[in-house]
Amino acid sequence: MSNSRPFALRRSEIDVSPDRLGMLGDAVFAIAITLLALDITVPDDLHDSEVPHALRELLPAIGAYLLSFAVIGVLWLTQHALFRLIRTVDRWLLYLYFALLAVAAALPFPTKLISEYGETAAATACYSGAIALSLGFLGAMYLRLLAAPALAVPGTDPRELRATVRRSVLHVLVFVTAIPLAFWSPGLAKYWWLLVIPARALHRTPAPDAPAEAGEAQP
Repeated sequence: MSNSRPFALRRSEIDVSPDRLGMLGDAVFAIAITLLALDITVPDDLHDSEVPHALRELLPAIGAYLLSFAVIGVLWLTQHALFRLIRTVDRWLLYLYFALLAVAAALPFPTKLISEYGETAAATACYSGAIALSLGFLGAMYLRLLAAPALAVPGTDPRELRATVRRSVLHVLVFVTAIPLAFWSPGLAKYWWLLVIPARALHRTPAPDAPAEAGEAQP
């Protein structure tokens, strides 16, 4: 009896270039941002005196749009930084990336929830969970590169990968801990999200080693 395993199970690399996957991600993020803006509308046939009130009613939707626009923008920039480090895509990177795109494409839904029911625990927890998932999948992709250096481009600094993974863990913890906090105080949970700012500053990506000055002895 042959002990060979099916080809689909033996194969670890995927015949898709990182550039092609990045293009797919660009399209998904662009569509997600476009869908965010579709919820910013006012009723038709308003009287002149009703327009100011209608615009005031739009403020939560505009705030949620700007928040999610910033989140998607950060995810898109981080994605491009990640793909500059990927030489070969394997199954794990592909699965993690598709999971990330699935969450990114669905972000208009929690955004609509937070704009219409932002004072409720359920909407705040749902939004926190969506952001935690997206950041978690990105961090897991960096962790995959750290665990399998052959997938990364030559010369990739492991310190950069480790710093990014640590920062991702802190960011995910901020949004995960905001979920139970939302059931106690939705407003406080939203302020809790701001902890990603000091968390990002705490774990910056290490700068590359400075080149040796002219005439300095080389090791």
